[in-house]
Amino acid sequence: MSGSDSSAPGSVALPESPLGLTVHAMPAAAVDGDGAAERTRRGRWKMFVVLAVCAAPVVASYLTYFVIRPESRNNYGTLITPPREFPADLPLATLGGAAVQASSLRDQWLLVVVADAACDAGCERDLFLQRQLREALGSEKDRVEKVWLVTGAGTPRPEVLSAIAQGSEPATVLRVPPDALARWLEPASGHAVNEHVYVVDPMGRWMMRMPPEPEPARVKRDIERLLRASASWDRPGR
Repeated sequence: MSGSDSSAPGSVALPESPLGLTVHAMPAAAVDGDGAAERTRRGRWKMFVVLAVCAAPVVASYLTYFVIRPESRNNYGTLITPPREFPADLPLATLGGAAVQASSLRDQWLLVVVADAACDAGCERDLFLQRQLREALGSEKDRVEKVWLVTGAGTPRPEVLSAIAQGSEPATVLRVPPDALARWLEPASGHAVNEHVYVVDPMGRWMMRMPPEPEPARVKRDIERLLRASASWDRPGR
């Protein structure tokens, strides 16, 4: 009937604008955002826990050696604190001139001798000590590598190269510019860099320097202590 209200009694008219629907959808979006943030936080904590578990054996061994039992340690070599990681851009090369990445020396304890190619009597003594020390470690010797860093130009004498190839494993011989090496290794005050034997841990960090003309038995004792302290996380070979 014209002019009459055709709506059913008690019915409610729907709003013409969708504004009400938009307002009701916002809380859901907020909930989703809170959930994503919470998942991100949980993920970060899980990553932190995994890293902590992986690093724990290394940290524990160093704490044991350097902190917990200092009264029983009485080390012969000089501890380098903090240890110095070798520069990533340290320009190492074989005697033939092929470039070698410093990172390739990781994952082994290193006994490092520094000398020029002429290799005087002091150099020969340290290379001999290096070889004898490794052989004297017995079953643990495969955790230790001998390294001779040759400074300057020239080629070592054949008899020297032959001598350092003896033993169960030949020495690794690498050439390095002296100025670049000085960014990593440092001699004791009043001494030259080639007067020491240096100890580098499996993470590539120089952490001990032996005195000039060192006593072999006392050097061996320091190395054995380091190997015992790192036995839970360091393994033979790379």
